[in-house]
Amino acid sequence: MATLVVNAGSSNVKLSVVDDAGHRVAESTFDRHGAHLDPEALRRLVEEGRPIDAVGHRIVHGGTEFSQPVLVDPDVVVRLEALTTLAPLHQPAGLAGIRAALAAFPDVPNVACFDTAFHATMPAAAATYALPAQWRQRFGLRRFGFHGLSHAWASRRAAGILGRPLPELRMVTCHLGAGASLCAVAGGRSQDTTMGFTPMEGLVMATRSGSVDPGLVLWLIRQAHMGADEVADGLEHQSGLAGLSDAGGDIRDVIAAAGGGDAGSVLALEVWVHRLCREIGAMAAAIGGIDALVFTGGIGEHASELRARAASRLGFLGVAVDAERNAAAHTDADVTAPEARCATLVVTAAEDLEIAGQVADLVGTGDAPRREPADPLP
Repeated sequence: MATLVVNAGSSNVKLSVVDDAGHRVAESTFDRHGAHLDPEALRRLVEEGRPIDAVGHRIVHGGTEFSQPVLVDPDVVVRLEALTTLAPLHQPAGLAGIRAALAAFPDVPNVACFDTAFHATMPAAAATYALPAQWRQRFGLRRFGFHGLSHAWASRRAAGILGRPLPELRMVTCHLGAGASLCAVAGGRSQDTTMGFTPMEGLVMATRSGSVDPGLVLWLIRQAHMGADEVADGLEHQSGLAGLSDAGGDIRDVIAAAGGGDAGSVLALEVWVHRLCREIGAMAAAIGGIDALVFTGGIGEHASELRARAASRLGFLGVAVDAERNAAAHTDADVTAPEARCATLVVTAAEDLEIAGQVADLVGTGDAPRREPADPLP
């Protein structure tokens, strides 16, 4: 079967057509908000490939209702809309992608695949906030985690690169991009992650703050007399790298400005790396050690300098990278130094291939088995 994958994000839209062997036969990226996706853009991409049998969608938040891929129908759309407040940057874009695909291909099954689903296996100790039981029960407050499609692919691909069974490995996967999160994977399942109820918790991101003291938020509302909308806008859109550096939220610009001596950009990178290393240590502790550290996402794949800086601070975990291999790696690669006890890998993000596999599992006829990313590097 051929699957059109629609990954409508908060800042761009990635489209691809994936065949039954797990190969992209057409792809396109639009640098615009997913809410602006139109049916004609989907039809044009499909015309470049072959007729499609299904459409798979990346949906960021499944809440407590969706822990597996699901066929889209009007009731599912309504339930997804109800989750918009939990991911206001992302959920509207995913829903716009669904509407565009339904308009473009009304007779083709659409499948929603969830970033939160991979983390549904987290133990209660990792998923539970220490909040009043009445709040947790009434509002469904818990840690959901995000980027699960990327973490799932990266962990399975890492096992393939190493030529080892996934269930035997303890690994920390690092999805590092404009949005960023870590996942502690053991036994092939998510055991802990840095994002929580919304995609704001955890690491420093492009414009999102990551974790802050909740008392600080209360202080801004009570003492600085800021409204909830003003605080939300600041935490979502004006924080992170953009809040630390005049160079903005794009880490490439921050690295360039830091190289030119800009003090704010130097601090931004120090804060970013510090939080990354601190949370990698926490993820390793959550699974009792680490056999592999996996970098993926735009920053994880391309910012070799930041991988090296992080590795230099993680020697206590047995992490060390080979300088030449690390500098040259921009796709699936093993960059581990000979003396390291922990493998360090770079994995090309492939959320679309993960989604296509989940779609095939749900609506395939049985003659299009899911393609596992299990081939070791030569």
